[in-house]
Amino acid sequence: MTDDETRRAVAAVFRIESAKLIAGLARMVRDVGLAEELAQDALVAALEHWPSEGVPDRPGAWLMATAKRRGIDRLRRARLSERKHDELAHDLADHGSPVEALDEALDDPVGDDLLRLVFVACHPVLSPEARVALTLRLLGGLTTAEIARAFLVPEATIAQRVVRAKKTLAESAVAFEVPRGDELGARLSSVLEVVYLIFNEGYSATAGDDWMRPALCEDALRLGRILAGLAPGEPEVHGLVGLMELQASRSRARVGPTGEPVLLLEQNRGLWDHLLIQRGLASLAKAEALGGGGGPYAIQAALAACHARARAPGETDWARIAALYERLAPTPVVELNRAVAVAMAYGPAAGLAVVDGLAGEASLREYHLLPSVRGDLLARLGRMGEARAEFERAASLTRNARERALLLGRAAACA
Repeated sequence: MTDDETRRAVAAVFRIESAKLIAGLARMVRDVGLAEELAQDALVAALEHWPSEGVPDRPGAWLMATAKRRGIDRLRRARLSERKHDELAHDLADHGSPVEALDEALDDPVGDDLLRLVFVACHPVLSPEARVALTLRLLGGLTTAEIARAFLVPEATIAQRVVRAKKTLAESAVAFEVPRGDELGARLSSVLEVVYLIFNEGYSATAGDDWMRPALCEDALRLGRILAGLAPGEPEVHGLVGLMELQASRSRARVGPTGEPVLLLEQNRGLWDHLLIQRGLASLAKAEALGGGGGPYAIQAALAACHARARAPGETDWARIAALYERLAPTPVVELNRAVAVAMAYGPAAGLAVVDGLAGEASLREYHLLPSVRGDLLARLGRMGEARAEFERAASLTRNARERALLLGRAAACA
């Protein structure tokens, strides 16, 4: 194996093992920031040793053993508390031969340490932006530069978010544990919110030149599936995974040959991924079997399932979709989505009445989809001048270049 091949192998192994590695180290040192530094130290050691010695048979165990040894050395040099030093040394001693005894735990993809890390990275003490950055960094294995490119922000901004997040966790003395009792529901909600935020940014990019960023969708799906394995009895986890799988099944059909957006009713349903649809429906069924069919993610998955089951746009059960939206918390965005379903089920005038009821909502004042939906309904009613003005307003509000071009095209078609 050449040096370049070895370096690529090191990078691939670290991408796979980093989350488990950081999780195991964080349990011992009780500091996410220090755990990540130790993991990076182990990566550097691998880059130094593996080109000449070869990739070990158990690379994850090698990395963990190396990180633990470096952790003890760093704790000694920094003269950290004797108690923490003793705990770390005792933990290492308890496992006997580090490489062999740790291998079984490292090969467990759903270990308790990883679940703890999920809840720490998504702790409500952090801002949503910080939770997303830290989750992608620690659990997604993305570099700071990769996260910055995905969200179209300067790399320094992401770096600051990650540093501040780790500092906030340390200063707040956030326990490295899975919450229990009533706290579990609130904390799980934060975790699911972060995963879905990542997915949505990939599915409908808020800014930039691309309509979608598939890599972010894939990261969110991977995190969701890991979480489903870690918490198999939580129905809303399966609801979210089902929702993401059903939405992701339409990805290939959502983008045209030159990258332009293709709206739902115009998509070639032959391009939909039927394996993902089957998986999504199975995840939804699991959520419902666990008694969670009324959870917000399960309801949204049920909405997506209505589209997935329709072989053609005309077969969509829009009345059921409108009824499902009524089961969600009545936020302005939910009500706007319900208006679309009402219009499809009962006519554009009925949908427009719902939309016009949202005219005074301050939270939608700069939301481009409000004038976009209103423009569509006005066009269907033959009120082309008003529709054109709405599409132009929507185009002025979006930060996505592809979506802006689509909206301006619809405005021009109203002339």
